[in-house]
Amino acid sequence: MTATVKQSIRDRRVPVSYALVGAVLIAAALCSFCVGKYPISLEEIWRILTGGEVASMTYKVFFTLRVSRTCMAVLSGAGLGLAGSVYQIIFKNPLASPDIVGISSGANLGAAVAIVAVSGAMLSVAAGAFLGGLLAVALVMLLVRATRSASTSTYVLAGIIISAVAKAAIMLLKYYADSESELAAIEYWTMGSLASVTASKVLAILPLWLTGFIGLLLLHRQIGLLALNEEECRTLGVRLRPVRRAVLALSTLLVAAVISVTGLISFAGLIAPHIANLMIRRQNTETMVLSALVGSAVLLAADILARTLYAAELPISILTTVIGVPVLVWFMCIKGRQTG
Repeated sequence: MTATVKQSIRDRRVPVSYALVGAVLIAAALCSFCVGKYPISLEEIWRILTGGEVASMTYKVFFTLRVSRTCMAVLSGAGLGLAGSVYQIIFKNPLASPDIVGISSGANLGAAVAIVAVSGAMLSVAAGAFLGGLLAVALVMLLVRATRSASTSTYVLAGIIISAVAKAAIMLLKYYADSESELAAIEYWTMGSLASVTASKVLAILPLWLTGFIGLLLLHRQIGLLALNEEECRTLGVRLRPVRRAVLALSTLLVAAVISVTGLISFAGLIAPHIANLMIRRQNTETMVLSALVGSAVLLAADILARTLYAAELPISILTTVIGVPVLVWFMCIKGRQTG
C-alpha cells in the first residue's frame, strides 16, 4: 500500500469517526430524555418542544429532571474526556488521567471534609470538592517549583505524593466519621452519581466548565508541542513552565467543576482518549475533540444503564468501570500485537 493511499485512508478516518460518534451521542441523548422511572416517549418530547398538549407531570419531569441530567452527563463526559486526552498528551503516558496530578484525590478529600466538618448538604460538598481539587494541584505546582525542575516526571511524582497524603487524610476522616450517616455519604460520593443534578447546579458550574474547555482548545497547538521532548519544545519557542502550568490549571478547573457536582467518576477520563486514539490512530487536536465527544457518549450510556438496570439507581462509576475494563483489555491486546 503506497503512502498516498495510507494518507487518504487516514484523512477519511477522521470525518467518519466524528460522524459515528456524533450519531451515537445523539441517539444516547434521545434515549436519556426518554428512560427513567417515569418514561417519556419521543412523541411526547416532540409535542413538548412544539407546544403541543402533554400531561403536566410529563412536562415537569422533562424540564426539571431529564434535560438538566442529560446536559450534565454531556458536559461531564466531554470535560473528563478532553482533560484525559490532554493529560495523556502532555505526560506522554497512556494511563494518565485526572488522578495523575492529584485532582481526584484532592476533590475527594475536600468533599469528605465538608461532609464530616461542615454538613452533608450538596452545596457544601460540591464547594469542598471543588476547592479540594484546586488546592491539590496548587500543592503539586508548589512542590514542582520547590524542586526547580519542570520535567514531566516531576509533575507525576508530585501528583503521587499529594494523592497519597490526601488518601491518608480521607482514611483518617473515615475512621472518625459517623458510621450511620457520614461514612455512607463519603463512600457514595466516591462512586459518583447524576441523581441529584438540577438545572441550578448545571448553570453554576457552566462558566467554569466553559473557561476550562475553551481554554484547552485555544491552547491546542501548545499542548501538541508539549508531547515532544523538552529540547525540541524550547527550540520551537515553547515556554515550558508557564504553558504547562496554564494547561494544568485549565484541566483542573474543568475536572473540578464536573466532579464537584457528580462526585468521582472512574475510568471516563482514561478510556475516552483511548477510544478516540483507536478510531483515528493519532494524538492531536482532532483526538482531543473526539475524546470529548466519546466521553459524553460513554457518560450518557453509563447513566442510562444506571437508571434502568436495577430498581434502585446504581452509582455511575460502577457502569463506567464495566464499560472501561473491556476497552483497556482491547487496548492492551493491540499494544501487545504492535510490540510483538
